[in-house]
Amino acid sequence: MKTYSHFIDGQYVEPADGEWMDTVNPYTGEAWARIPKGSAKDVDRAVQAAKRAMSSGPYAAMSASERGKMMLRLADLVAANAQRLAEIEVRDNGKLLSEMRGQLNYHPEWWRYFGGIADKLEGAVVPIDKPDHFAFTTHEPVGVVGALTAWNSPLLFIAWKCAPAIAAGCSVVVKPSEFTSASTLEFAALTKEAGFPDGVFNVVAGLGPTVGAALVEHPDVAKITFTGSDATGAAIYAQAAKTMKRVTLELGGKSPNIVFDDADLDKAASGAISGIFAATGQTCIAGSRLLVQNSIKDAFTKRLVELGGSARKGDPMDPQTNIGPVTTPAQYRKVLDYIGIAKAEGAHCVLGGAAASGLPGGQFVEPTIFVDVTPAMRIAREEVFGPVLSIIGFDDEDEAIRLANDTIYGLAAGVWTENIGRAMRMSKALKAGTVWVNTYRAVSYMMPFGGMKHSGIGRESGIEAVRHYLETKSTWISYAQGVPSNPFVMR
Repeated sequence: MKTYSHFIDGQYVEPADGEWMDTVNPYTGEAWARIPKGSAKDVDRAVQAAKRAMSSGPYAAMSASERGKMMLRLADLVAANAQRLAEIEVRDNGKLLSEMRGQLNYHPEWWRYFGGIADKLEGAVVPIDKPDHFAFTTHEPVGVVGALTAWNSPLLFIAWKCAPAIAAGCSVVVKPSEFTSASTLEFAALTKEAGFPDGVFNVVAGLGPTVGAALVEHPDVAKITFTGSDATGAAIYAQAAKTMKRVTLELGGKSPNIVFDDADLDKAASGAISGIFAATGQTCIAGSRLLVQNSIKDAFTKRLVELGGSARKGDPMDPQTNIGPVTTPAQYRKVLDYIGIAKAEGAHCVLGGAAASGLPGGQFVEPTIFVDVTPAMRIAREEVFGPVLSIIGFDDEDEAIRLANDTIYGLAAGVWTENIGRAMRMSKALKAGTVWVNTYRAVSYMMPFGGMKHSGIGRESGIEAVRHYLETKSTWISYAQGVPSNPFVMR
C-alpha cells in the first residue's frame, strides 16, 4: 500500500506522533493506502508555516498579478493530471469515474477564474462629506484560512475554498476528510510544481475531533471554511466564535424538486433521477423531496420507477455503472436505518428499499423511492445523504411553496415548468440559495453557491466568494491647514 504524509511548508512530512491509518476503497472494502493520523502538533506546525508565508518571504512580497499567474500555472497542472486525480478519488470515495473525471476536468476553471480576479480586487475613493479630507478603502487578506473539506467531492471543494482564499492573498491549511485524504495529498505536490511559495498551501490529515478541532481552535487561524453536516457546522461555528474567527459554512440540505403538470415530463423525470440517484445520493444538493402536482403524480411516479430501476450498480471505474457504493460504513448503515424508519412511519416503498446484494464491498443500497410520504415524516425532514427519494403530492403553486419551504434547510430547489411566469414566481418564493428551473445539479465557478437557514453561512464560487477572505480597511488623510478649534469633539 502507498503511504502518504502531511504536506507542510512545501514538504511532505511524517506525522509528529508517527501514526497512520488505512484508507479503504468502498467498492472492494479493502484498504489501499495509508494516510497520516495527525495531531494538534501537526496542525500547529502547518499554521505557523502558513502564518510565516503571509508575513515574510516570497509570498508576502508577491504582487497580486504574480499570485494570479501562479494560480494559472496550477490550473494547467490540474488539467494535465485530471485523469490520475479522478481515479484516486474514485478509489477513495467510490463515486463514479465519469462524475469525478468531470469534476477534475472542470476544477481548473476555479483557479483560472480567481487567478484572473486576484489583481482586480480594487478599493475605492469615497467622496467623503468631511471637508479637507481624502478617504479611501483597501482590501487585505483576512489571514490564515483553515479549510475543512467533505468526503464526497474532495478536490472540487479544494477549488471552491482555496482558489478564492489564495486570490485574496491568504495562506491555507487544509484538513481533508479522514475517509478521502489521498487525492488532496497528491494535489499538494502540484502546488509546489506550480511555484507556490512554501507555507501557502498545507495539508494535515487526520480525524475531525483531533485535527479538525485543533484547526478551529488555533488562535492564529483567522477564518474557517467548512463543508459538511449542519450539526458539525453548528459546533464549528460555536467554537470559532470563541476566537472571533470568520466562517463560511456550506452545510446540508433537504432540497425540494418540484414538478408541475405543464413541465416537459421527460426532462423532469431525468432531472428528478439525477437529483437523487447521481453520486449515489451523497450530495448536499440532492433533490430528496420530490413534490409532484397531484394531477400527474401517479403517472410520473411510474415513469420514475422504470427509470430508477434501470440504473446499473457496480464498479465505479466502469463507464457503464450508474450507481456506486456508499462511501463509508457508517453512512451505509445510516441510509438503511432511514429506509427502515420510513417504512415504520407508513411510507410505501415502490422501488428498492434494501441493501443491494451480490456486489463487492458490502456497501451498496438499491435506488429507493417512497410514496405516501407526509411532510411530518422523518424521511421528508431529515437529510439521508443516500439514494432515497420521497414523493409528496401538491395541488397548486401555493401548496408547493408551503411544502417546499417547510424545512430547516435552504440549500437548493428545483422547479420544472414551461410557464415562465410560474418559474419566476417560484424562484422568488423559494427559500433556497440556489434555484434551478428545468435543470438540476448545475454549478459554475462564476455562480455563487451556498445556503439559507441551516444550510449554511456565506457563499462559495463567483465574485462573492473572494470577499469572504478579505478585510476592508478605511483610510482617512487630512490635508486641512491649522489646528482644529475643539480637540474634544468628534471630527
